[in-house]
Parts: sequence; structure tokens; C-alpha cells
Amino acid sequence: MLAFTIWVIVLIVSIKLFSSVSGSLSFTKPNLNSLIFYYSLFVSSYIGSLLIALDIDHYYMINKLDHDVYRYIGFGAVSFVMIMLPLTMFLVSKLAGFDAKKEFNEYLKKPIEKTFSQKNEFYLLFLGLSMICMLAVAYTLLKTNQVPIFSLLKGNLSELGLQRIEAARNFGGNVLIRNIFAIALTPLLSLIAYVYAVKTGRLKWIFLFFALFVSALVISVYDLSKSPIIFYIIMFIFVRLYVGKLVLKWQKIVGYTISGAAVIVVMYVFIQGVKDLGSFLNYSSGPIGRIILAQISPTFLHLDLFGHSIPFLNGRSLPSIIIERFDMEQVRSARLVMANAFPNRIEDGTGGVLNTLFIAEAYANFGYLGIILGTIYVGVLVQLIYIIFIRLPKNPVFLCLFIYFSINIPRTLVGGFTDFLFNPIWIFITCLFAGILLFIRLRLDLFAYLQKRKTAGNES
Repeated sequence: MLAFTIWVIVLIVSIKLFSSVSGSLSFTKPNLNSLIFYYSLFVSSYIGSLLIALDIDHYYMINKLDHDVYRYIGFGAVSFVMIMLPLTMFLVSKLAGFDAKKEFNEYLKKPIEKTFSQKNEFYLLFLGLSMICMLAVAYTLLKTNQVPIFSLLKGNLSELGLQRIEAARNFGGNVLIRNIFAIALTPLLSLIAYVYAVKTGRLKWIFLFFALFVSALVISVYDLSKSPIIFYIIMFIFVRLYVGKLVLKWQKIVGYTISGAAVIVVMYVFIQGVKDLGSFLNYSSGPIGRIILAQISPTFLHLDLFGHSIPFLNGRSLPSIIIERFDMEQVRSARLVMANAFPNRIEDGTGGVLNTLFIAEAYANFGYLGIILGTIYVGVLVQLIYIIFIRLPKNPVFLCLFIYFSINIPRTLVGGFTDFLFNPIWIFITCLFAGILLFIRLRLDLFAYLQKRKTAGNES
């Protein structure tokens, strides 16, 4: 009863803080911070942490705990994040003079700015980049020994689970080409092309959007992972909402939710062979257990293992660009936890990593101090990103980058901590588009300056 009381109080305080720093927790006005609250924390983490603390989770991962006390310590750690993360974001907003409710609502109403409408430089650069990304999608399929989606379409269902692991871990090509140009950039480019297609109505943008859209769908489902296609659809909903082509109402939200649930059920049936109705309805198994328990349970395993069975990593899972200066080999805590809890899966090749709430990796490296400082750091970083994008011009590129981060930051929060210290894909994408925009802007300014001088020379 005490755990439930704490859970309710913490939840109420967290809701108030997140409402203040996001501008809206309404389902009809989704944003970066509301997704963090609903997806990363409330659904994926806090519901399950209460069930674990009450010892009514009945979840197979939690059965691997060696010390039951970490049921309560883990619950306390997640409760700390529920308060400290938005509190840090609130303090950042105050220091920046950021009125979340006012500025976010103004951003939604702000029209899309015309970008480089007088010249073709941006389209030509965008077309070239799009071709590279579509070729990268084809390259990814060609370099994957057995493409799971093709096996599914052929009716070969026996080894889909193993093929999914093989597609991710034993890719035969260049991983950077796959991860950056195919997986990361292609969906983002499709969103930018969609905005230009809507705002210009030109056939060149419409055709390019459809080509990128198909490529984005292919790369989202090729390895039969459930989350990429769901999150791509959410990004597409966001972009339609933010450009004014969609008004979210409760009927549509319910429809989207039912459709998403149907997709998840179908994927569970065909990919994992689950056909028992009881498995779907049981809160500790099937899709429900995957949503509310699978993501947070490894956090409890991290707390239980590191400092006891496994020594603290002391920075060894930090980005390689940092630790290579200290002659350390990079080790991801999520992989160590998988190897410790499920060694048989590592041996048969069906086990990857047990990603979970970001504080787990911070704890695995630096103990409880890592949880405290890591939460503060992430809160500062996330709120600064939110404020910067809302205050940037609302052109197609900045808008779609905002949506990209609005989806990927909540996903990363339940994936690990080190990606917030150095994320090469985020840095590359940001620098790429900032560089393109800056280059074209300088070209246009130079052209305007030369035209002005030419006009002045003719007049004289």
C-alpha cells in the first residue's frame, strides 16, 4: 500500500511538472516532452515498476533477481527520475525565459516558411542525397544474408526470430551506410519531401516524396522489428499535424491506437508464433507485458548485478571516442546483463541486448551518483533541444528535424545513457542539414550582393 501511495503522489507531481515544461500533455497536441512522459516514463517504465515493487509482476526477467530488495530500490530509482527529470527541465525553462504553453501553441499555429523558393539548389542537393539514401536501402537488403520480411512473405516462419538477430548483428555490409543513410536519413528525408510537396504542390516534390516514402517503409520493416514502423507512422502523424494538414480528435486517436494494436498483434502472431488468446490478454506476457514490463525490467537487473555479480564499469560503456583515450575497451552494460541473465540466448545467437531506461547504464558505470548526475544531464540536454527547435524558424528542414528528435529522444531514453553523451548519427544529421542550409543561404546572399553591385554599376 505504501508503494502505491508513493506511486500516485509521484505521478501527480510528475504530471504537473511535465505539463509545465512541455506546454501541453494533451493527446491532441503531442510534442517531444509529452512523448517522454507518456511513452518513455509512464507506460514503458512507471507502471511496470509499481507491479515489480508490489511483487505482482510475474515477469520472467524479474525472476532472475538475486536480491529482492532491488524491487524497492529500482522502484525508488524510477520514482526519482519521474520527479528529477522534469524538475531539471523546469529549471532550464526558467533560466531561458521559456513559456512552454505560450511558445508551443504559437509554434503550432505558425505557418511554414518558404525556403529557397527562387532557386533550385536545395532541390538538387536534396535529390542527390535522396538518391544516395534510396541506394543505401537497396544496399542494406542486398548485404543482408536472409531478409526477414522476404522470408515472412514466402511463408518461411520457422526461423524468423533468429533471422531478425542475424540481420541486426551479422550485417554483411558497411554498418555506417546502413545505420546513417538507410535507417536514419531515409525516413527523415521522406518527411521533408512531404512538407515541400504539400506546400509547393510541385510534381517533382510529390514524386520524390512517394519514392522516399516507399523506401522508408521498406527499411522500417525489412528486419521485422516492431518499433521502427510504428514510430515512422507516428512521425508522419506529427508532420501532418504540425503543417496543419491534420487535426487530431479523440475519434482519430482511438482509430490510430486500434490500428497500431492490430499491427502489433499480427506481428506477434506471425513473427513469434504466439496464438494463445490468454497470452495476449495477460499483463505479464505478450504485447502488454512487452510494453509495460520488458522495457523496465532490465533496469532492476542492472541494479541487482552491478556492484554485486559484476563490478561497476567505471566508464567502459561510454562512447568509444571518449574511452579510447584511456586505452579502454567499450562494453555495453545491456549486453553484459543479457549474457548474465540469459547465457543460453547468447550461445544460440538469439540474444542481443537488454536495453532499458537510461539510468540503468548510468548506474552500471558510476553507481547511484550516475543515476543522479545522469538524470540532471539528460534533463538539461532534452529541454535545451526542445527550446531551441521551438524558437528556430519553422521551415521544412527545421520542422522535420524537430519531429525526428521528438520521436528518437524518447526512444533513446529507454535505450541507454551513452547515446546522450555522443550520438554520431544525431550529430551527422544535424551538421548535414545545417551545412546544406548555410551553404545555400550564403550562395543566395552572394548572388543578391553581386546583383546589387551589378545594378549599381549600370546606374552609374
